[in-house]
This record gives sequence, structure tokens and C-alpha cells, in this order.
Amino acid sequence: MTVVQDAFAKLNLTLHVTGRRDDGYHLLDSLVCFAAVGDVVQMSSGPSSLVIDGPFSASLDAGDNNLCLRAARLAGGDAAIRLTKNLPVASGIGGGSADAAAVLRGMAQMGHALPAHPEQLGADVPVCVGSVTARMQGVGEIITPLPTLPPLHLVLVNPLVAVSTPQIFKAMTCRDNPPMPDIAAFADAGALIGWLASTRNDLQAPAMSITPVIGDVLAALDHSGAGFSRMSGSGATCFGIFDSAGSAASAAATLSRKGWWAVPTELASPPASR
Repeated sequence: MTVVQDAFAKLNLTLHVTGRRDDGYHLLDSLVCFAAVGDVVQMSSGPSSLVIDGPFSASLDAGDNNLCLRAARLAGGDAAIRLTKNLPVASGIGGGSADAAAVLRGMAQMGHALPAHPEQLGADVPVCVGSVTARMQGVGEIITPLPTLPPLHLVLVNPLVAVSTPQIFKAMTCRDNPPMPDIAAFADAGALIGWLASTRNDLQAPAMSITPVIGDVLAALDHSGAGFSRMSGSGATCFGIFDSAGSAASAAATLSRKGWWAVPTELASPPASR
């Protein structure tokens, strides 16, 4: 049996850091959605193995500690896995977590139960298992699915600089910030942008202090016509919301000439085997 699962890029449209537990884990409040661009996981029955290919495969280790293999073990089985790595590594869009979640979904299709605590693999894994628009709270384990957002014309940009999430959190000056405001029903992208203006990514400022090129990316998105731009997760990937697919494609083409990874995309449909 062979299954193929898309591991869509996770976007934190908002990311409010609201506290820190005694064990050091930070409390989050985030509106998460998924873009129709990502890695691809192919799985088949057989002894445990992992092959990694794709444009961003070189920096990944296919050893036993890889999240894909750990996910298969957590699901209680073995599989021969091929990961095609299309997303930049350590880039704030949940690539490794989305890959692990795709393996969990694939293992479920192959007859294994989804584990009760996927957060053992990482804070972003639970929300990536469903890969639908959701509010993510706690340390990532509290997931509230939300109605589908209006269609969005997006550009994702990464300056091809990896960032360290622990370093970003360490650089924060305040960890007890207000939670996200109530989420409204958004009639269109303009309504969503208006609401996003009242929200934050509390990791953006510390990330920019460590990796200033993130500020350059945001400025370039704005200059290219984005109606709204923000960093996703702990960076360095940023997203821009544009008024049409054509303007998004044009902006991505322009930004890629800076030597950055830049792709036009839209919101993903819920993942399915193919």
C-alpha cells in the first residue's frame, strides 16, 4: 500500500505570546491557516526507512531522530518514507511539523491509530494534523477549528536565512502579552486585513533584532503592493496578502530576483491522500 500526503505550509496570521509555564514552555494564542504550497510525503508498507529529496533536502538528516521517522514510531508502525522537501528549513512555516503530521495521517490510512498526544513531536504538530484554519492556544495543544477564511492571494517570502526559535523567544522583552481579540466572521480579504491590523506577532520584533533582513522582506512586500504583511511563526518567512492572483504572482517574481525564496499561493483545502 502506498499513500501520498501533502504537508502544507503553516501560516501564523497572528501569534500572541501570553505567558510562560513553570516548565519554560510559552503560552500562545494564534490564528493559523495553511497555504497551498508545501512538502510531499510518500509512504509505503515496509521496513522503516527515510529518503529525502527536493530543493531543500541538503540540510536535513535522514537518521532515526528525523521527525518523520519519530512520527511513524509514535503511530506504532514502520513505513518506507520519501520526503520531498520543497519548503525552506527552520523558516517559521511549520515544515518539520507539517511533515510529521503528514506521516501521522498516512499511518492512519495504513491502519494505525492517530496518537493521542501528537504534541510530543512538537508544539505545531497538533494543528498541522488537521491542517485547517484554527485558533491554537496553550503550548499548541488546544486547537479550535474555525470557519474557512475568505479567499486570499498570498506571497510567501523567505530570505534563505535559518533562524533559531529558542533564540527568538530568549530575545523577547515581555512574555505576558494580551491574548488575541475575538475572531470575527470575515466577509472578504479586506475585512480580515482590518482585523489583522489589531493583532500581533509578538516574535516579529525580537526576530528582526537578531535577523534584520526580515525587516527588509516585510518592507519589500509592502513596496510590492501587499495590503498586509507579517512574519509567520518565529521567522524568517513572511507573508503578504495581495488584491489579486496576478499581483501576487508579479510580486513573487520581483522578490525572487533578490535571491529570496518567493512563491505566490492561496489557502489550501484540507489535506487528502492522493
